[in-house]
Amino acid sequence: MEEEVEVVVAHSERATLRVGDVFLKIDADQTRIDVEVQAMAMAPIPTPEILWRKPPVLALAALPGTALGRLGEPSTASSAAWAAAGAAVRMLHDAPLPPWPGRSLDEIVSRLDGECEWLIASGVLPTDLVTRNRQVAEAALRPWTPVFTHGDLQLTHVFVDGDEITGVLDWSEASRGDALHDLAILALGHEERLDDVLAGYGTDVDLDVIRGWWSLRSLCAIRWLSEHGFDPSSPGCEVDVLRARM
Repeated sequence: MEEEVEVVVAHSERATLRVGDVFLKIDADQTRIDVEVQAMAMAPIPTPEILWRKPPVLALAALPGTALGRLGEPSTASSAAWAAAGAAVRMLHDAPLPPWPGRSLDEIVSRLDGECEWLIASGVLPTDLVTRNRQVAEAALRPWTPVFTHGDLQLTHVFVDGDEITGVLDWSEASRGDALHDLAILALGHEERLDDVLAGYGTDVDLDVIRGWWSLRSLCAIRWLSEHGFDPSSPGCEVDVLRARM
């Protein structure tokens, strides 16, 4: 029987296809793929097996299990699975730093302010919603001690089988970064699961900074999502994350 080709995600920057147990990532930006390959080699936690690479295609073996959850949907994963995700993030953050830097604080602030201006000028969101969340985001805009971060630790990128982590996907934004950014993105839209994540992570964190990253991430994502065929106003997604801060 022939394998069907499933389009996992596709937009103008990159596409991911699934053919049986193989994922094919097609990316015009080979630097991004270089980072992904190197980060997976360095990460002290499970990652997909690289089957082959022939630019612009990277072939990865499918991970066993299922994603921890999806933004906008209740997660059926156990508390223990969420805690295991927190423990895996802690292991990553304790690992040696990658050799390449992440975005600077100035770059993050500039991007945030530009997106807020666009959201207000375009009328996509009410001004008071943008202004309030820009204030909340300020808590994340402080110096941090860099750690090895995944950089885009959405819960769809974390795979579990029962209570065990089977692997973490999509390392193209890995870099030296803020530990609390990874934790915030993992729990984005699933605030009720944050305690489980932190129990596994094993240290106290500043919850105002976590909330700051939630607001910052959502404000900065809305234009990109809208332009690439996603709906950030779907229930439980980015616009609802912003409304929760009002």
